[in-house]
Amino acid sequence: MASETKFESKTISKLKEPKQYKVVMYNDDFTPMDFVVDILKTIFNKGHQDAVAIMMQVHKGDRATVGQYSYDIAMTKTQEAMHQARENGYPFQVKVES
Repeated sequence: MASETKFESKTISKLKEPKQYKVVMYNDDFTPMDFVVDILKTIFNKGHQDAVAIMMQVHKGDRATVGQYSYDIAMTKTQEAMHQARENGYPFQVKVES
């Protein structure tokens, strides 16, 4: 009868958090404030008060960081916001920055 030998191997892997990218909104003189608030609420999942505060920060300071996300999420949210802006005829700008 053959003897059985059991081996246990433990693999320890350190998972690294994905790099975070900033999503930044830029001010322009044509995109309505209500549209920006709506984008912040629907795409970036901000509450009404936070959305208004970020919109005012963009309006007064020419730009504001909306949030930090993994690259894929940042790009998806940015593209969706830009698509809605273009569909409505606004020159609204949102960019992903590292």
